[in-house]
Amino acid sequence: MSRGEYILQEQYGTTKRASSFYKNQMLNYLNKEMTEFISKQGMMFIATADSSGNCDSSFRAGSAGFVRVIDDKTLIYPEYKGNGVMASLGNILENPHIGLMFIDFFEHAIGLHINGETSIIENQQLTTLNITDEIMDDINEKEGNKPERWVIIKVDEAYIHCSKHIPKLKKMDKKIQWGTDDEKHKGGDFFKAKQSKNI
Repeated sequence: MSRGEYILQEQYGTTKRASSFYKNQMLNYLNKEMTEFISKQGMMFIATADSSGNCDSSFRAGSAGFVRVIDDKTLIYPEYKGNGVMASLGNILENPHIGLMFIDFFEHAIGLHINGETSIIENQQLTTLNITDEIMDDINEKEGNKPERWVIIKVDEAYIHCSKHIPKLKKMDKKIQWGTDDEKHKGGDFFKAKQSKNI
């Protein structure tokens, strides 16, 4: 619990409710149910911050199970080719703390928070991790040469994001153009930022 959490719980009278949540819903590892949930997810949101606390949030997606649970305290996800800015990875270099948010919009309308510490490894370093043959075969089969590198997360906290405000959505088919530089497939200048800079 952070000092800020404690202060606000005292101020707003939620200490008892929060204490019950910490006791009953928060783990410092991934249990079987969390591991199974992650194995079915094809997207997540990540939050990082630099050494000054300036925050960035981002979206990651892949085939179902693109985030792999190595053991109950360790998971990894691939970094695919992006815009080259390296905002999230740059933050990780300065500040290893990360927040992951998995949301199942399609079946259970439930979420999973995972907070932990990160490190970045290159593809050839995967073999230095304690990865089972089954997970390694899955990586080779599903990822091919798409990942440019990987992020390792050591789990500090794992807990539920309740269902009540999560909408249920319908999944639609879309052909994914992995690693493309084609402006049409990337969305172009959808928000007219380039045009706005020239005003």
